[in-house]
Amino acid sequence: MKALTIAQAAAALVVAARLARGRHRPAPLRPVRDIRGVSVVIPARNEEARLAPCLRGVLADPAAAEVIVVDDSSTDGTAALAARLGARVVPAGPLPPGWVGKQWALRQGVSAAAHPVVVTLDADTRPAPGLVGAMAAALSHHDLVTAAPRFDCGSPAEQALHASMLATLVYRFGPSSTRVVPPAHRTIANGQCTAFHRDRMLAADGFAAVKESMTDDVALARHLAATGWRVAFLDASDLLAVDMHDSVTEVWREWGRSLPLADVTTPGWQAADLAVVWLTMGLPSLRLLLGRPTPLDLGLLVPRWLLTAAFRRSYATPGPGLALSPLLDVASAVRLTQATVRPARTWRGRTYPAAGLSPGRRGLPARSATRSGT
Repeated sequence: MKALTIAQAAAALVVAARLARGRHRPAPLRPVRDIRGVSVVIPARNEEARLAPCLRGVLADPAAAEVIVVDDSSTDGTAALAARLGARVVPAGPLPPGWVGKQWALRQGVSAAAHPVVVTLDADTRPAPGLVGAMAAALSHHDLVTAAPRFDCGSPAEQALHASMLATLVYRFGPSSTRVVPPAHRTIANGQCTAFHRDRMLAADGFAAVKESMTDDVALARHLAATGWRVAFLDASDLLAVDMHDSVTEVWREWGRSLPLADVTTPGWQAADLAVVWLTMGLPSLRLLLGRPTPLDLGLLVPRWLLTAAFRRSYATPGPGLALSPLLDVASAVRLTQATVRPARTWRGRTYPAAGLSPGRRGLPARSATRSGT
């Protein structure tokens, strides 16, 4: 027990240092309406039920000179809906061997884009006018920008599990959108909303570099950061909402699938991240539920509950689920462990073969991965 307490105290210091980075956060993105000439690319596979709010939002944005929906072999009415609402539809074409569908669709969309700045959006996002201009303006200081949205959860249970899983990311990597630049191998990103200069992305062929990765957004950000790109993860919660999942079951299954970042993280870092989550989130929550928390557990629960207050900006309708989310930290630690031990290679009805590169090296040039200690 003494060894466990020492390990828990050490993990607590690590988490405290990471949470402290939140003191250095830039202001959230504000709408920018005086920028023109941006291409917006939306990859879509069977998104007929969710695409319309995204398209209506981006088509109302004055910065969006063209909106391209890349139809990735949809079997529903995705392409017809996109064309009817005013988007330009580009077929992704047959998926080549070794590619994950989203990366292939994005590569086709960026190649087809006609303007120097590209903003990509997922089909389930709901952008507000001014988002596209704000993302484009951020490129004056950065080379690749990704943005955090505000999440729309349909029930308290869904919000509780989602917020608990979100906390595991903060405990492992620190808050997003800080002025502290992480090393390339610890960079995180949100591929639901990105911005970059078209010609530079085509020259880097970034999507081809991470074509096998199931964690495409983080793989791309880490690859480009390792090659010298200035990568930023900004707060767009006032300009972007997303309804990622339809139920708590889907949060568990789908977000839990990608939560470990298994195919872009070395086994050593995966083990360290799991240890931090179990010692500082899972164990205190478990002991509290059993009615046997130690003083250190109670001390660790204080910043965990304070984090729920910080999360209020991250949710469209903060509710009781947010406040109760620490009680699900054991479940999140279990799901993180499951997905780390047995990474999924199935997404959007496709099953992909195991990637040929070792974990932690996908998307990172070999010399850069060695320099960063992965």
